Amino acid sequence: MSTTHVVQPGTAPPAPPSPASPLGRLGSWSYQHRRLVAVAWLAALILISLAGRQAGSAFKDNLNGGTPTPSQQAASFLQAHFPGQAGDVSQVVFATTAPVTSATARAKITAALDGIARLAHVASVRSPFADGAASQVSRDGHIAYGIVRFDARGDALPSAAIKRVIATAQRAAGPGFAVQLGGAPVQKAEKPQFGASEAAGILAAAVILLLAFGSVIAMLLPVVTAIASVAATFGLLDLVSHQVTVPSFAPELAALVGLGVGIDYALFVVTRYRDALRTGAAPRDAVVTAMATSGRAVVFAGSTVVLSLLGLFLLGLPFIYGAALGAIIAVLVVLAASLTLLPAALGFAGTGIDRLRVGRRRHQDISGPAKGFWWTWARLVQRRRWLASGGAVAALVLIALPFASLRLAFTDAGTNPASYTSRQAYDLLARGFGPGTNGPLVVVLSAPDARSGHAAVALRADLAATPDVASVSAPVLSNDRTAAVLTVVPRTSPQDARTAALVHRLRDSVVPAATAGTRIRALVGGQTASSIDTAGIISARLPAVIVFVIVLSVLLLMLAFRSVLIPAVSAAATLLSTGAAYGVIVAVFQWGWFGTGIDNGATAPVDPWIPLMLFALLFGFSMDYQVFLISRIREERRAGMSESDAVAAGLARTGRIITSAAAIMICVFAAFVLGDLRVLRVIGLGMAVAVLLDATLVRMVATPALFQLMGRANWWFPGRAKPAGQDPA
Repeated sequence: MSTTHVVQPGTAPPAPPSPASPLGRLGSWSYQHRRLVAVAWLAALILISLAGRQAGSAFKDNLNGGTPTPSQQAASFLQAHFPGQAGDVSQVVFATTAPVTSATARAKITAALDGIARLAHVASVRSPFADGAASQVSRDGHIAYGIVRFDARGDALPSAAIKRVIATAQRAAGPGFAVQLGGAPVQKAEKPQFGASEAAGILAAAVILLLAFGSVIAMLLPVVTAIASVAATFGLLDLVSHQVTVPSFAPELAALVGLGVGIDYALFVVTRYRDALRTGAAPRDAVVTAMATSGRAVVFAGSTVVLSLLGLFLLGLPFIYGAALGAIIAVLVVLAASLTLLPAALGFAGTGIDRLRVGRRRHQDISGPAKGFWWTWARLVQRRRWLASGGAVAALVLIALPFASLRLAFTDAGTNPASYTSRQAYDLLARGFGPGTNGPLVVVLSAPDARSGHAAVALRADLAATPDVASVSAPVLSNDRTAAVLTVVPRTSPQDARTAALVHRLRDSVVPAATAGTRIRALVGGQTASSIDTAGIISARLPAVIVFVIVLSVLLLMLAFRSVLIPAVSAAATLLSTGAAYGVIVAVFQWGWFGTGIDNGATAPVDPWIPLMLFALLFGFSMDYQVFLISRIREERRAGMSESDAVAAGLARTGRIITSAAAIMICVFAAFVLGDLRVLRVIGLGMAVAVLLDATLVRMVATPALFQLMGRANWWFPGRAKPAGQDPA
């Protein structure tokens, strides 16, 4: 096969590089043994996938942490004194055209609930027609609900048992007789449809890669690398889920991260490989050059993402560990593929990487008088450095303003897609009985003797008189009458700020006042209170995670570039772009801007773990572009350029590829807004916005302007003294 190397005008063919660096040697070895590497990756993928499928997944959506909370103590109390009431609860909601008390409707409701009562793992069923259950029938008489109590809580309750309850209940549905089910167990059993958002993201990325490379083969290499990495990650997560708490959304989150960084990292390596080929390098030498330069930046960028995600382990919440671990595994697998599988694939492509071209062939040349758009842009920004830097900062601050209204709380079923039975049951209960019916509180109390009955009656009166309490059930006493349990229905929904305020008011004033001077102990618990407690834990530990991620990122950049100002300015700029992403999230999901399609038609607070996950991911991702840009600027400085020329040349050589990489990430992340899960919609939109702002306002405007403003101070580092004009790196 004959080969032709294209040399840029004014550029001499380089001498064949020596694979002196570890990454260069790894790239050279993978190139020379490409068949072995390809077979090894294929075998590994098959083995991991088979092992994952054989083991099955054991994902757990337990939001409780290791720190004991009042709601966890209340759950333990129920298990000890009321084992029949310690399990999770679901509601079977009936909406009828005829009154539910009519003979026909009553017979169908009773038959449906009797069928459920006979199922495995169902501890009890309370019919709306039972004694004392009149509150389970709406005032207009067209909505009623039965209460199904299971014999286990959380992940101890098999999903199969929940699905049997759902199927049995919905078999009774018919014209004029709707049956929907709600509660935490039902939400656990409702699995969103995965695959559509990932496919949309990959398709969009492929189109952008095709436009950027102009070659089908060059486009396929990053896509194949990313898909292989995500496939391996899925199998590994199935295996890991048996050892640690991995939430059910972790695979989707890992796919979001893996596709984004996988395509991005491969894009940078393939671009550098093609550039080396065009200067006359042989394919093996081009691989060595790409791995020694872009490969090094990829390793540093990926390491930054991994270390940022490690900051989430400071939260002390097992489900956050699992989510972070899934993203970490995805990044590590991507790094492994980028450093071994990709060089091997480049070996197979060789000089034919530009075959199957689309559009006209273009080359970037910054050595001649016509230096291209990005060189011209960099010079424009440098000439107007104060306006550019000030304008970029002002724009980011303006977009971030809604962030001041951010409210953190776990969202309820009211934010689920309208097609989910849990959402329809939620809406029916809210319409017929008030939104608080969807999140009742449980108050348990114990007395040293058999006086708990009198204490419970007195406490019930105090609870019923509390603002924002809709109703309080009659107390249920234990067999020895030393313990009692009451159900409190708030007036507001589980995610409402007034509900959280009610829980704190009950704990801080109402319950202590009612039990003062006695040896009676009372606790406020339930699913809603548990979510409020977990949100409080996350909010309290938020500053520690933020400080950890910022300090770690700054130290890593200082280590990489031997500079003080560059890491400090990079961290500040990333904080601004992250704050702007938070501002957009608040405007869309809390305020309801841009219509009701994105937020499933219901505005709501932001789940408290999302800003932390976003912060760790965005800080790591934003450093990708900073590392690639500054690495190229440093290369130009080492080649003898002045500070100003090096910045312009670095931006000229990386601007197009950074914007292409950002466009790919934006499409991959934005595609997740099409999915069912609200948490992934929030994360996808936040990351897409942050990457857009980071790659445009921060890297393409603020960074060259600030580099020009700081001049030689960019490279100042304690203890380093270099003669004027010498390479700062």
